[in-house]
Amino acid sequence: MFTVDCEKRTKAVRLVAFLVIGVIGLTLQLISTTVVQSGSTGPQRRVQNRAKKPAKPAARKKPRVDYSLFSHRTHVTQEKLLCDSCHKFPTKNWKEVRQGEAAFPDVAEFPEHSSCLNCHRQEFFARQRPAPAICSNCHVNVTPRDTVRFLFPSLGDVSDPKLKTRDFIPEFGVAFPHDKHLDVVGLNLPPFRRDAAASLITAAWSAAQKPPEPPKSCPVCHQTYQPQGNSSEEFTTKPPKNIGDAFWLKKGTFQTVPNSHAVCFTCHNADSGLPPEPKDCNLCHKLMEPLALKPDFDPKLPAAMGITDKTIVNAWNRRISAGAFRHEGGEHPTLNCTGCHHVTVMNTLDARTKVVPVRSCGGAEGCHITKTTDDGGALNYEIDQKKTNPGFVCTKCHISFGQQAVPVTHVQALSTPKPAISARASGVGWQPR
Repeated sequence: MFTVDCEKRTKAVRLVAFLVIGVIGLTLQLISTTVVQSGSTGPQRRVQNRAKKPAKPAARKKPRVDYSLFSHRTHVTQEKLLCDSCHKFPTKNWKEVRQGEAAFPDVAEFPEHSSCLNCHRQEFFARQRPAPAICSNCHVNVTPRDTVRFLFPSLGDVSDPKLKTRDFIPEFGVAFPHDKHLDVVGLNLPPFRRDAAASLITAAWSAAQKPPEPPKSCPVCHQTYQPQGNSSEEFTTKPPKNIGDAFWLKKGTFQTVPNSHAVCFTCHNADSGLPPEPKDCNLCHKLMEPLALKPDFDPKLPAAMGITDKTIVNAWNRRISAGAFRHEGGEHPTLNCTGCHHVTVMNTLDARTKVVPVRSCGGAEGCHITKTTDDGGALNYEIDQKKTNPGFVCTKCHISFGQQAVPVTHVQALSTPKPAISARASGVGWQPR
């Protein structure tokens, strides 16, 4: 009987042991499952709420440089480079671009590659197709198989249909003292320029004298562009049939400006010793700020009139006085240039000094400004119309300015018409528009 009891007790102990082991195993399994799901293998710590540090602002990216747009301002102002760092005088091709007696030592080509590689080696060998963008500053077709370059900007007098010019906005203005050149230009012209002017006459005359012809020094640099002459067609392009009195651009409206070194180097050359010499680029060429004065110009007009001539569009876009003024119109060709353009105060680098004063349109005998409207003055008539109707648009002289209020200078000019010719030639009493 004792043996039976021992066996029962042994079975009970084993059963209890199995139960304890099972509970322990189940507990361990639950603990391991919880640890795996929480992603932590170490002891759990209490997480404290900490304020997040503000994210650092993203670094500002530098603007991407467009190397197809060359900038003299960057090279001169920022990099402090001198002109002869890139431009060599004279270039090797100066005898090729102009032939015979017309040839003279000149900067007639873009700088060589060696002038650029010291700073722009990376841009020259950039993996861009069909070729690096920097090449388009000088080359017509940016491809390794075609090395033709644009015509250098200083060769405006060279006409060759095979040579293409690049459209760009000049960064430089030319410092040219008109008053110092008025009495000397044209005296020693080379053979290829003798047809422009043979001699000079001074611009001064007394009140008793009749106004002389324009100084022969002016046509050396400024000629009437596309003159009408004896032609019966006065308009630049064919106007509508019902044009009436409406504005349409006429021939002979603009005067040309020098587009090369041809006339300048006649006197300013190494042999004459007259400064500035051709190699002294920076003495004449000055970096300019954008035009401070708004031009009397409507950019929609050239397209509306079918005008594609770049010379006309560029000249028209710079007119800061009367956009509709025609140099070949009316009695203008018989007037002396200095009667309207006062060279004694003109600074070619300051647009304000080049504004033609409205008083130049009057005169002792009365032209466009008279004492009364009955005397026929165009300015008198349009100011009277403006007083009656503020929405009236002045169109006798202006393109875009005619919509604005009448300037004080115009009102003042009515009471003080332009003085006699001798006085106005001296520039006395001149004021900007």
